[in-house]
Amino acid sequence: MNQVLEDAKSCTECGACNEFCPTYKVTGEVQLSPIGRLQAAIEVFEGKEISEQSVESLNSCLACMECDAVCPEGIKVTEIVLKSRSKLVERGLGPLPGQNRIIEGILAKGNSVNGEPEKRLEWLPGEFPRRESDTLLYMGCLGSYVVKDAATSAYLVLKKLGFDFMLLEDEGCCGTYIYESGKLDLASELFRKNVERFNSLGIRRIVCLCPACQECFKYFYPEVVGELKFSVHHIVEIIYDLLKENRTLLKEVQRTITYQDPCRLARGESVTEEPRELLSWCGAELKEMEKNRERAQCCGAGGGVMTVYRDLSMKVATDVLNMAETESIVSSCPFCAFCLNRAAKAGELTKRVTYLTNIVLDSLP
Repeated sequence: MNQVLEDAKSCTECGACNEFCPTYKVTGEVQLSPIGRLQAAIEVFEGKEISEQSVESLNSCLACMECDAVCPEGIKVTEIVLKSRSKLVERGLGPLPGQNRIIEGILAKGNSVNGEPEKRLEWLPGEFPRRESDTLLYMGCLGSYVVKDAATSAYLVLKKLGFDFMLLEDEGCCGTYIYESGKLDLASELFRKNVERFNSLGIRRIVCLCPACQECFKYFYPEVVGELKFSVHHIVEIIYDLLKENRTLLKEVQRTITYQDPCRLARGESVTEEPRELLSWCGAELKEMEKNRERAQCCGAGGGVMTVYRDLSMKVATDVLNMAETESIVSSCPFCAFCLNRAAKAGELTKRVTYLTNIVLDSLP
């Protein structure tokens, strides 16, 4: 932890990060900037008395990694913030009440969106496919319960392309919300339980709809559990590989759309051109956000902010919607789709966000 403190103190307060921070951009408040969050982290790790403002500063971070990407000192602000949250938990200052409600729901119902477990497979067309495979298609909480069209279209696209995979009837939560809330002991317990289950089923590859699930499995799990026996991929990468030599399978459906880059897919995994090529193969005319690819702005849902600081989340989401010149927007993240659609509805905007596999499905025979 001394290294975390040293890294936080290496900030020169040059301000290069502030213009890129979504929460600072929509509020202008220093405590909601990367610089403010590093100052709060220093308080936490030096054992000083923690103000309510510092607690808010650390818990309102979207964990979008944009400040990490532009910091001239190479400071990993996002990592420092997440470690500070776990320190807040140690000091009895976290998780926040709103975070605890979500965590309790995960423990009780196996998902972060208060979905009823017996309704998890309502998105599934037809009977549950009882088959064994070393590849698991992991729908995640949002795909299973909220953005159900993403789960349905993803499933049907892979079936049409002859991709071998299995599903879990009682999938459970990846646990990223618990980890990012700073409750590391509980996250560790859930991570280990999931890994044991995947290993017992012979899973060697996990394909995720949600970049947050992907990040959790790919980075948070090894950090806590150690080396994994399975690889982790986003569904866009899989579909791209399946179609790059078979583009003639797709019929072109003319439409004009804006592609929205999810933080953890574009900035975190550098997956930016694959979704654009897929959409182009489907006949789409692509427009770009004002900020795109590795410089894309967070949708406002990341880091658990949407459940605790809803107004802040909606301001960031509305800012992103205003960057799109088309009414039709496509995303590769169910959480982005949900958050942006909610902001559009609240603001009575005509823009609509669709998950990418819906577009691919429209173009498949």
